Amino acid sequence: MKVKLTCRSEYALLALVYLARHQKEEYISVQTIAAAQQIPSKFLEQILLSLKLAKYLHSSKGKNGGFRLAKSPDKISLAEITRLFDGALAPTESVSKYFYVPTPIEKERGLLALFKEVRDYIAAKMENTTLADVCSSSPNNEIVEVQTMTL
Repeated sequence: MKVKLTCRSEYALLALVYLARHQKEEYISVQTIAAAQQIPSKFLEQILLSLKLAKYLHSSKGKNGGFRLAKSPDKISLAEITRLFDGALAPTESVSKYFYVPTPIEKERGLLALFKEVRDYIAAKMENTTLADVCSSSPNNEIVEVQTMTL
């Protein structure tokens, strides 16, 4: 069961949030974004190219080249970006609205109903949260110290 973001989608979201916070600037280089968000620059280049091909970014070459948002931050949902890189938001493909594939879990209606509820909650939360929402909830690009938890 997959209810977890890959590094690609996490880095894509981090890069997009950075670009949303700096949208007044013309174009921002891969190196600037990578350094600010602590993303390996070669990996980030691939991610930004995917976002460009999907029409989320514009790019410019040359000395002052780089990337900028192609859409307003309030028009880009977290769900769109996550689906672009990770596919279904559902915990199992058999309850996915966009990536349905039959799975053994379908034999148990109770489990299927539970996973549909999980899917609906996650999808609603991510579809109704935009880059603008994320930027406004943490306007100063606060770096959060990550703590690990032992289970």
